[in-house]
Amino acid sequence: MSLQFITNYVILATSGLLVTKNYYMSLLYPFLIITTLYAFKFYEYSDDLNEALSRSIFGITIGSLFLFAFCKLFDIQFFTKKLMLILLIFIFILPFLNYILSKISSKTIKPIRYLVVGRKSEIYSILKEIEEKSKGKYQFVEYINASPVTFKEKIAQYDNVLITDPQLEKEIGNELEQIRQTHKIEYLPNLAEMVLKRIPLEVMQKFEEYYKVYFDNIKESPAKRVMDIFFSLIGLVVYSPVILISAIWILIEDGPPVLFRQPRVGKNEKIFEMLKLRSLRVAQIDPTNPNKDIEQRVLKIGKFIRKTRIDESIQFWLILKGKMSLVGPRPEMIEYHEMMKPHIPYYTYRLLVKPGLTGWAQINYKHSSTLEEYKIKTEYDLYYVKNRNVFMDLKIFLLTLETLIFRKGAM
Repeated sequence: MSLQFITNYVILATSGLLVTKNYYMSLLYPFLIITTLYAFKFYEYSDDLNEALSRSIFGITIGSLFLFAFCKLFDIQFFTKKLMLILLIFIFILPFLNYILSKISSKTIKPIRYLVVGRKSEIYSILKEIEEKSKGKYQFVEYINASPVTFKEKIAQYDNVLITDPQLEKEIGNELEQIRQTHKIEYLPNLAEMVLKRIPLEVMQKFEEYYKVYFDNIKESPAKRVMDIFFSLIGLVVYSPVILISAIWILIEDGPPVLFRQPRVGKNEKIFEMLKLRSLRVAQIDPTNPNKDIEQRVLKIGKFIRKTRIDESIQFWLILKGKMSLVGPRPEMIEYHEMMKPHIPYYTYRLLVKPGLTGWAQINYKHSSTLEEYKIKTEYDLYYVKNRNVFMDLKIFLLTLETLIFRKGAM
């Protein structure tokens, strides 16, 4: 992956410098193009030419629009017709180039072999998923229960050590110190988050003290609030004509009310009234199964506004008021909240931040209806709460656009 990033950057920067003679912008603009390509998961599909090409089209197009807007805003003479032509050519060149680099990398990169300090029966499924998601980059070859003698005998055969149980780690503390110069010692939370992009509940339970430090110090960022206000104002302006047309259509098709109002669970379990453009016919909700017969109640206009998420555009108003955020865990219905809370460990940690119009779980996982699905969704929410920052929010914002275009995830 790094080889692809570096190669793409060098090609974009060189071409920009040749056609514009602007040294500084030629160095800066590849970051924007590569960021949008990354947001559209272009690099995840480098070994699939058809998928990579479609994502290249959208990624470079959106990146070019951002670049054009930036240059206009700051009156920079950089986005020329020649550069536009270069970017158009790269739409088709980069997928083929990265496909070749992907094949080269897969043959030359040596897998990292781990000696695992932990019980195989407890963490095998998570490590197997990490192996699959990393496409064999990480291999968990042997598991030991932290016998100092066994550890000394085995360690020479492996590249790294993976700690999956902090209690077992204590039993070989001296042996671990002795091999720090020759082997990298990694911990399951770091590796699981890096590869899976979520916090498995089993991992969180094993490393509870480690995670408690993070979740006990959650604070809202002032920069995030500024971003919320900025984008919610833009969203209201851009969507206002669409909201008006949709509202009139709802009235014609099914009469009032235009808005759907429902109490939802927000930050710190406080209840607030969430708004949507109404996409369903009015009916009594079964508290044990709130989504029962939902497809039979969808309005004609409802199908369109639900698929495009126009029905939720009214929530920009709630973001502006501070009830919600642009990015965060989606607010649950009270019925679902009460059902899941007793059965999912650390479920309430997802409520340490404001609920969002879009979120990490929504772009990475499907719509949830069972307890097991809600557990996985919660794992993605917990990852967001722990790792969130303004840059991650911007990434999620771009990925939401990607999800809408390619109709993936839980949008």
